[in-house]
Amino acid sequence: MAVLEPEAPAGPEVALTVTVVICVYTERRWPQIVRAVRSALVQDVPAAQVVVVVDHNPALLERVRATFPELTVVPSTGPRGLSAARNTGLAQASGEIVAFLDDDAEAEPDWLARLLPHYRDERVLAVGGHAVPAWEEKRPRWLPAEFDWVVGCSFTGQPTEVAPVRNVIGCNMSFRRSVLDRTAGFDPALGRVGRTPVGCEETELCIRIRQLEPDGVVLYEPAARVRHRVTVDRATWRYFRQRCFSEGRSKAVVARLVGSDAGLATERTYTRRTLPAGVRRGLRQVRAGDRAGLLRSGAIVAGLLVTAAGYVSAQALRASQAVGGPAPRRPAGPVPVRVLTVELSEGLPDVPDTGGPDGTR
Repeated sequence: MAVLEPEAPAGPEVALTVTVVICVYTERRWPQIVRAVRSALVQDVPAAQVVVVVDHNPALLERVRATFPELTVVPSTGPRGLSAARNTGLAQASGEIVAFLDDDAEAEPDWLARLLPHYRDERVLAVGGHAVPAWEEKRPRWLPAEFDWVVGCSFTGQPTEVAPVRNVIGCNMSFRRSVLDRTAGFDPALGRVGRTPVGCEETELCIRIRQLEPDGVVLYEPAARVRHRVTVDRATWRYFRQRCFSEGRSKAVVARLVGSDAGLATERTYTRRTLPAGVRRGLRQVRAGDRAGLLRSGAIVAGLLVTAAGYVSAQALRASQAVGGPAPRRPAGPVPVRVLTVELSEGLPDVPDTGGPDGTR
């Protein structure tokens, strides 16, 4: 599909209103929360509303209200977890566009100015931007840029110009409110809750709204940038392995929900083109004198294998449950997301509660 050119509006252009939603859950992130909120308040194109949703933490709720009395600060009204908190923010939003910013991300001053113009084209359902890793310490030399999604950031293989994509990244995304109002929003069964790293809720939602609006488009705007903090514990080989494994299992959930064609189309291109190119680049870097290039090439191979293992293990778990005895009777129609998540979360490794790909915490 070609990149969309905004359709010329008929008559005087009317500015779209936007609500920025920031979901928070722990006082351990207080400095980052303050930076995230302030970055939303100093946009070149001001937001009509900033909503802060506090996920089941009364002390943090009072602290945010005392610090930012001018904002809409509310407790999450759903079950514990990022998806339900986002849905609470959506319910509070008054803007025609709803933009989501992570509590450990800082938006550039022109963030909204870069996202909003695309919505002049009525076909645009969602617009996401670029997430730059803000390392607490130095970037690990072994970590390939193709796997920056592991730390919740944009990665090599994504478009370098405005282009249609399957899904946006969770720490930097926006949606047309009228489209989300026709859905159930983010499914609370997907996304991180505590230390259970079943993610991909943005992927599932973007696929769902595209199914709802077959002629609609989800866009990636690389000039709409945020800086996403990466803590020391996420810059480890252990975290890399765990995130890859849980991502594979999460993709199994999405593939079963929406079909493997829609659920894995982007991953097939990434696996066939982006990753082999990354391995070759690492080997060239070794020949040029950068020994860490070999580590990065090895990490690409290992990350692919671990992610595939997570996907296969989820399928195997499902198959073993199917043949191990009579399954409980379920209503006809699509399998509920919540049922899938309970099944696939069995045996998932614990991941530090600090962040992950697709915007999970």
